[in-house]
Amino acid sequence: MATIAAGFASIIVNLRASNRRTLAGAPVSLVRSLAASAHSLNNNNRTSQQRKRFQSSALVSPDVTPSTPAASPSRYPEYHRLLPCPSENRPPRVEHLVVSVGGPVLEYVCKALDLPPSYVADLIHFGAVYYALVCPEPPPTATPEEIRIFKEATAPSVLMKRSSIKGKTVREAQKTFRITHVNEFVEAGTYLRVHVHPKRSPRCYEIDWKSRIIAVTESYVVLDKPAGTSVGGTTDNLEESCATFATRALGFTEPLKTTHQIDNCTEGCLVLARTKEYCSVFHGKIRDKKVKKLYLALAAAPLPVGVITHYMRRVNMAPRLISEEFIKGWPLCQLEVLECKKVPWPNSVTEAKYCVEDCGWPSKDFAYECKINLLTGRTHQIRAQLAACGAPIVGDSMYMPAAIAEMISPAVNPFGKYKRQYPIENDEAVSIQERVAYHGKEPSVAIGLQACQISWDDGEHFYEAGSPWWR
Repeated sequence: MATIAAGFASIIVNLRASNRRTLAGAPVSLVRSLAASAHSLNNNNRTSQQRKRFQSSALVSPDVTPSTPAASPSRYPEYHRLLPCPSENRPPRVEHLVVSVGGPVLEYVCKALDLPPSYVADLIHFGAVYYALVCPEPPPTATPEEIRIFKEATAPSVLMKRSSIKGKTVREAQKTFRITHVNEFVEAGTYLRVHVHPKRSPRCYEIDWKSRIIAVTESYVVLDKPAGTSVGGTTDNLEESCATFATRALGFTEPLKTTHQIDNCTEGCLVLARTKEYCSVFHGKIRDKKVKKLYLALAAAPLPVGVITHYMRRVNMAPRLISEEFIKGWPLCQLEVLECKKVPWPNSVTEAKYCVEDCGWPSKDFAYECKINLLTGRTHQIRAQLAACGAPIVGDSMYMPAAIAEMISPAVNPFGKYKRQYPIENDEAVSIQERVAYHGKEPSVAIGLQACQISWDDGEHFYEAGSPWWR
């Protein structure tokens, strides 16, 4: 069980908590025991939104014959179809199930979560339903009763009877895959993760996608990506993405494939491959540093022309923390500011159109449009580096609050230039936690950042985006 616990912990720790459902198909005694532990756990969650917990339905061994589930005392509000797209996202809700009786996935999810078939079919179409052969371990916030039930469902004596996991390691058995068809069969004991409220992208329906096509060749398409859209979909939504909508706009039968990433809030040149072969080719060009990208950044303060160097914390989650001094294990981040010119700050109409937040920036008379050559390609690199220089990108609601806090009190940044003048008494972990807390949320639509040019093979292929949204 120690091996199972180690293998499963990584799956569940980042899953968001959601409303607990009746344990459809579980024995009455099991339902009662888990319901009691759920009540205690829900109380704990009210005191801290950051705590994670394990959601389960029908947590029973596959060889246990389930009783007929009782009707839900309070039905979940009636769902509409996922399309057309709602104007706002619903509160996050993720359900974690262990299948008690094998059968078609659509039928099981409908019964377990009391959802209409049409809605579950839409979830599967969106790529919001996942399965694994064996369920993950509950997180540290789980109650002793939940842990006991988990151990029963994943007992070696139970797992040994399942031919589908013979010859597989625990790590292999817990790997999740998307459910791709409503009639896909799920066997007893299979783990299901259902993103009941996928994160939506209303902006996809506001764009004239044909007008955003820069070039079409036999191997690839170059798109002027709009801000507020995902390149290739999210964990719970493959439908509302640039790749999907560009494919439809061009009338292609074969879906376009992503070759590189741009933040949702960033616009500009995006290369989408038409074939798997060219997707691999382009990945090779990026790896061999044959692809050159130039960006336009609308900064809230002026930046000096020249190379800016920082070091970024090696943690794959936002916000990205950077240091002006070398820290062992933190990769190098470099960009070159080619030019910087003063321009008017976007007017209120433009800010409202693109949901741009000023975050309380003290001076909104002028902004500074900078052309940037990205020398190293780290996630959020331009955003984090410019904020660290006291010139955050206009509208960047994640990094601008931290820049403002540092302007008011330089000591708040344990990795800034004034850290020696303001010694840090806390250990590194606490300092990092406190620094992260000064950052805000991810922008909803646009920030002042555009991938204005992309080229490869020494300029043989060269493309430019249109005017940025702020002009």
